[in-house]
Amino acid sequence: MVEDFDLEASVRNALREAFEERGNVNILIAGTTGVGKSTLINAIFQGQMAVTGQGRPVTRNTREIKKDGIPLSIFDTRGLEMADFATGMEELRTLVSERAKDTDHRKHIHVAWVCILEDSRRVQPAEVELVRMLADYMPVVAVITKIRSEKSDKGFRAEVQSLLPLAKNVVRIRALPEEDDDEKIKPALGLQDLVDLTMQLVPEGQKRAFVAAQKIDIELKKTQSHTIVVGAAASAAGIAAVPVPFSDAIAIVPIQVGMLAAISATFGLSIDKSFLGTLIGSVLVGTGGTLTGRALVSELLKLIPGVGSVVGGTIAAATAGTLTIAFGEAYIATLEMLFLKNKGEPPTSNEVTVAFKQKYLQLTSGAGSD
Repeated sequence: MVEDFDLEASVRNALREAFEERGNVNILIAGTTGVGKSTLINAIFQGQMAVTGQGRPVTRNTREIKKDGIPLSIFDTRGLEMADFATGMEELRTLVSERAKDTDHRKHIHVAWVCILEDSRRVQPAEVELVRMLADYMPVVAVITKIRSEKSDKGFRAEVQSLLPLAKNVVRIRALPEEDDDEKIKPALGLQDLVDLTMQLVPEGQKRAFVAAQKIDIELKKTQSHTIVVGAAASAAGIAAVPVPFSDAIAIVPIQVGMLAAISATFGLSIDKSFLGTLIGSVLVGTGGTLTGRALVSELLKLIPGVGSVVGGTIAAATAGTLTIAFGEAYIATLEMLFLKNKGEPPTSNEVTVAFKQKYLQLTSGAGSD
């Protein structure tokens, strides 16, 4: 009989596994001064990284920018127009080649964005050389920045494609909305295209990190989270497939804790033990390091319409799977609502806890009316 459940230990283990599985993605971004790299970084990724991230030099012209809680490293390469470009290029080649040789794929630079200003109407020799060099080590995307409109291209994209044949594709973007001469707001353009293409190009092991770090496509976060819920439901059903005493059904709860941790990581929440413990405790039976197994399962069972008690003192596989899906989907719906409200930026821990508790109460009240 297992009557007690150590929430703190379960949360700690779930967070460790979630972070390990999510990993980190490394993106190199290059371009001349004024091309709009910082604006692009802040437009695509959570946390205003170009402004608030912590940078460290890795070559004379390249900085690695990171921020706690975001599974992303940006390698910001400058100086394409500088007199010592050749020296800078060799230093950059050394950096990317050494990382490419590392047996730990998390250390590789996984994709490069080479930015070219649309108004320049010119691909510089330095940009041609840079793409040629980088393409030996990673997929490269040519990004035409600060476009005036969808119709302002006038053949420049085709010219870039011709001059940079090793680039996987060319994406035209306007990172921020702009006001035109008639004082009408022109929306950002091309950001979704850049996210879609980059998602295709990053290695499989880095896709979850990229999904978590970017803020343009909430559907990507939802899709991966749905997969997590399905896997957790299958595991919970597997445990419950063999009839066990009701109190032993607490074995499904660590699965659900792990599910919430993995979904949090996929959405790019800055999660820690205290947040996840408070979230679970507030929604179920209150906070505390040890919770009664019978009480936890009883609370979870309220999510299932028509299930007021457990026949014969056991929990059925179908019930275990169904309540796990309900719990997980409620959490996904909560995070989707909050991320959309915040325009892709992560909500606070308190916002998540309050909103999820409200969603949970809606589910349980609905179940009780059936």
